[in-house]
Amino acid sequence: ITSEVVDRVYEEYMGDAESPAQVRDGLLDAMGDVFFVVSAVEVARYHRDAGNPVYFYEFQHRPSSMEGVLPAFVKADHGAEIAFVFGKPFLAGDV
Repeated sequence: ITSEVVDRVYEEYMGDAESPAQVRDGLLDAMGDVFFVVSAVEVARYHRDAGNPVYFYEFQHRPSSMEGVLPAFVKADHGAEIAFVFGKPFLAGDV
């Protein structure tokens, strides 16, 4: 990785950070992109290139059940949409 790439990545995620909270948020965004978005986009391109339609979504709704459990800066964790897609009984073992 060249210093130019590192500089561009830093600028994208934390370039205008003025507080530790903004640095934290930028780092979390960068990590989320590396671990989830980049690989998802790559797989989506393979499906698209095979002639299939591809749809993307980003779930950001903070479940009210997470109040007091997760820090306030967390919007939605990986898999948080499951309760909304399948319903709360699915998570409670009622199915």
